[in-house]
Parts: sequence; structure tokens; C-alpha cells
Amino acid sequence: MIIVGVGAGPGMLTQEAISAIRSADLIYGSERAVELVRGHITIGCTVEVIEDYKKLHELPDEAVVLSTGDPMLSGLGYLKGKVIPGISSMQVACARLKISQLKVVPITVHGRVLDAEAVAFELRRGKSVFLISDASTDLEGLCHYLESRGLSRRVAVLTDLGYPQERIDLGSTSSPPSISGLSCILLGDF
Repeated sequence: MIIVGVGAGPGMLTQEAISAIRSADLIYGSERAVELVRGHITIGCTVEVIEDYKKLHELPDEAVVLSTGDPMLSGLGYLKGKVIPGISSMQVACARLKISQLKVVPITVHGRVLDAEAVAFELRRGKSVFLISDASTDLEGLCHYLESRGLSRRVAVLTDLGYPQERIDLGSTSSPPSISGLSCILLGDF
């Protein structure tokens, strides 16, 4: 199996990823991942939309599995097989805001419970925190928690990174921007 990072948005495929996709006879991916690579899929290749992520370990060895962003940042890199990296949302966010990735700690809350104390811990250490969020992420509640502990910081909500409708909304923990669409959040001194 080959796990291919397709990037955070359109035009963010690496040459290695393009080669793997063009050589594939069998591709699995989310609808969004498939759309991001559609122009590189060859005629005759079978494409399947992933319906059950718990069964991915059962896929045949010759399958190419598409992972949005980078497979090793909250992606499908845990699967057995070769991993081809992609351009992650964190890479794009740091580039857009001109922040060194060395100063940023990623935390995923996508499909998970937000641990506000883990975010506070990293901010106290002088790090910025990159949150891979979802629709249930309570940014306002997190910001209130941080403010109550004397951790006032800047907040950026980055929506639809890499897409034509990309937006970056800046605020602070005392007045956070709202979250909508496909968003990620950066908190810290930047």
C-alpha cells in the first residue's frame, strides 16, 4: 500500500505524489482528496471513495490511499505501507503567517475532545499552538479558559487554505474570530 499526501488544497501535490497517482491502478480516498488529484488519475484506474476508515487496513497491497494534507499530521500515515508526504495545513498556515514551524506545536482536535490544558501548557512554554479543528471545536470556550489563566495570545483562524476562497481572520484570546468551513487555528505570539 502507498499512502499519498495530496496537500492541504489544490496545486499542493509533490512530484512524487503525482507519479504515484499516475501509476496507480486502484485509488482510495475521501471525496475531497479524490477531487484534489482528479487531473492526475489515469484512464482505467479504479477509484473508490472511502466509506469506512476502520477497514483501511484491509485494503489490497497495490492500493494507493489518498490522505489530505500530510499523512503524518493527523492523516492516514498510521497505515502499513510507504508514505509519500504532502504539504500540510500547518506548513501552509506557517508560510501565510510567516511563522517558523520550529516554534509551533500541532494538536489535533478533529474528531477528538479539546484538551484546553494541553494548549495552555504549550503556550506557557513559549510555543504557538496549531489546532487541527472541526465544526465542534469551541474556540470561544478555549480562549475564555486561556484568558482566565493569564494566557492572552493572538489567534488566527485559517479557512480553506490553498483554495480560492482562502481566508485568514486574526483576533486574540479576548476577542477570537469565528470558525467556519474547513478551518485550522493558530494561537500564540506571532
